[in-house]
Amino acid sequence: MHATQMLAQLLGSVALILWGVRMIRTGVTRAYGAELRRVVGAAARTRLGAFAGGVGATALLQSSTAMALIIGAFAGKGLIALPAALAVMLGADVGTTLAAQLLAFDVKWLWTLAVAAGVFLFLGTQQERWRGLARAIVGLGLLLLALDQIGQVSGALRGSETVRAVMGAMGGEPLLAVLVATVLTYAAHSSLSVVLLIMSLSGAGILTAPAAIALVLGANLGGALVPWFALSGAPPAARRVPLGNLIIRAAGVFAVLPFVTPIASFAQVLAGDHAERLVVHMHTGFNIALALVALPLVGVLARLLERIQPDAPEARDSVAARHLDSSALNEPAEALACAMRETLHMGDRVAEMLRRALPAIEGSDPRLVREVEEADNAVDRLYEAIKLYLVQVSRAELTAEESRRYVEILTFTTNLEHIGDIIDKNLMELATKKIRNQLAFSPEGEAEIRAFHARVEETMRLACNVFATRDVALARRLFADKGPTRTAEREAAERHFARLKEGRPESIATSAIHLDIIRDLKRIHGHLTAVAYPILEGSGELAESRLRASEEAPARLSPVNRGG
Repeated sequence: MHATQMLAQLLGSVALILWGVRMIRTGVTRAYGAELRRVVGAAARTRLGAFAGGVGATALLQSSTAMALIIGAFAGKGLIALPAALAVMLGADVGTTLAAQLLAFDVKWLWTLAVAAGVFLFLGTQQERWRGLARAIVGLGLLLLALDQIGQVSGALRGSETVRAVMGAMGGEPLLAVLVATVLTYAAHSSLSVVLLIMSLSGAGILTAPAAIALVLGANLGGALVPWFALSGAPPAARRVPLGNLIIRAAGVFAVLPFVTPIASFAQVLAGDHAERLVVHMHTGFNIALALVALPLVGVLARLLERIQPDAPEARDSVAARHLDSSALNEPAEALACAMRETLHMGDRVAEMLRRALPAIEGSDPRLVREVEEADNAVDRLYEAIKLYLVQVSRAELTAEESRRYVEILTFTTNLEHIGDIIDKNLMELATKKIRNQLAFSPEGEAEIRAFHARVEETMRLACNVFATRDVALARRLFADKGPTRTAEREAAERHFARLKEGRPESIATSAIHLDIIRDLKRIHGHLTAVAYPILEGSGELAESRLRASEEAPARLSPVNRGG
């Protein structure tokens, strides 16, 4: 086998390991994700229970990173105490070693059975839980296939003097080996994948025992870096969990590093002729030793972490995203529920903007206008946060129902953002023009604006309820309000033109502003009624109203008019 072929096969096998581990994680999460969360939450009442819950859940999930994100989210919401969260992570670090222990046995030949069983199970059922389990079984088969391929390539590499020299140098420079494995693990986002690669190379005789042990230490350190960076933007309470785990692992790595050579000699005695067992024994033993040392100290470490990362003062921005749980991204149904709650939060903020717009329009205080404009900036940030979260959700494989809900959430958030822009860029610009020119509406004109504004506010409440419940009766009621609203707009314009004919000075001075305000409120109403369309289409109730629906299509899809 040529060097290029060996390199290509090795890279392909490593990619297959990463994909297999990912399929196991996503499959188990889809099949049993909610149950795993409940088990961990219930077990976290005591430190030993938290540790055991972390071991069990991660043994199934096979991702200490995913567990760190879950527990970090729990801690950020105050659902678990920090000492218990650290105990869960110590258990998770042990739990993720169990798969490596099993895969160290010669079971690679089972890959064909695992892939076949998983594929037939996936094709033979429509139940999401069984399909998730099938995905995990296929992932296990791909993992075994990848290990078999790496074993074949490693056998060919064993005779290369260059490879032996490079790997031998790592044994003499354990710090270099730790750094290499740390970077590799962070890039792969999977310590298990890197440990399995080290195991295969060690079993083929390419890695010396000291080099293998140093690489295992680096894989453990890199595995702790991934969730720490992933939660870097989370609240302090959530960031303390991965930071504590990183501190524990870093302390363990640098405590063991000077003793790599004597530990390697002892581990070789335990492993005998099975070099791959040396790797997994070191991986498991290191994490068990860390747990034994650190578990009694989690209370002390928790207090230290609270000093290092104190709680932030009360957020000045009351509309910061609250419900976008990063730990739910592996479970699309739950992630979409998080996005829906955040969208309702965004709807509350836009409704508040709409409420505050009326006194800004009626009064003569520029400060009220600025407050509404600042509120729109916060709503824009919420929109960006929801949109980016939905992009992450879309990377998973969604069911047909999840895809429909995804589109509904994205569409409604986009409409809410357009409404915020209409209030900010259009209505507030009209309010500013009225204040600058010291104008005042006629009593009748002001009453018309108030009445139309009240109608749109009621529509806002109804639209949010329709979005949350997907109730057909509510959607029908929302859709049915389109005709009366068009009539109300026309009647308001007719009454205004009648006042112009009468020569009313206030009406003449504010004519353009008055009509534009009614028009913009009508546009907001159009964006809100758009939430009823997919629900009525799904129930088959929109067909006979298709022509009337097309009349409002520009209100749903056209870009916001930035003019006044």
